[in-house]
Amino acid sequence: MNEEKVCYCFHYSVADIEQDIKTHGRSTIMERIVAEKRNGACECVTKNPKGR
Repeated sequence: MNEEKVCYCFHYSVADIEQDIKTHGRSTIMERIVAEKRNGACECVTKNPKGR
């Protein structure tokens, strides 16, 4: 299981996205992340240790 974080704002890991794809046939998590970023809820610059 790959617990590497993909999204530090919403705490999703690679394993979360893989499970989401298995469950839904697509990544609904990525859809949620994109929607939240459009709404200005992204804090990657401050929460991601790499600053992205």
